[in-house]
Amino acid sequence: MSKNLTTYKVGDIVDVVVDGSIHKSMPYKYYHGRTGRVFNVNPRALGVIVNKQVRNRIIGKRLHIRVEHLKLSTCREEFLNRIKQNDQVIF
Repeated sequence: MSKNLTTYKVGDIVDVVVDGSIHKSMPYKYYHGRTGRVFNVNPRALGVIVNKQVRNRIIGKRLHIRVEHLKLSTCREEFLNRIKQNDQVIF
C-alpha cells in the first residue's frame, strides 16, 4: 500500500527492487538492485534512467517501470546529513 502512495518527482533517485507477485511492467532481471534517476512520471509507471555497461562503454538505459517495482533510494541521505553537520560546525 505504501509503495503505491509514495510520490515521486523528476530527478528523484530510486532503487529497482522487483516484486515477483506483480508481473506487469516488470523490468528484466539485470536491473534488479540497480539505482537510477527518474526522468518521467506517468499515472502508473515511472521513467527511470539506469546505467548499463556494454563492453567498453556505459550506456544510460531509459526504462518505464511500474511503481510497485521501485523504492526511493537512501544512498543520498548520508551525504545530505554530512553537509548539514559540516554547516553546523563551521557556523
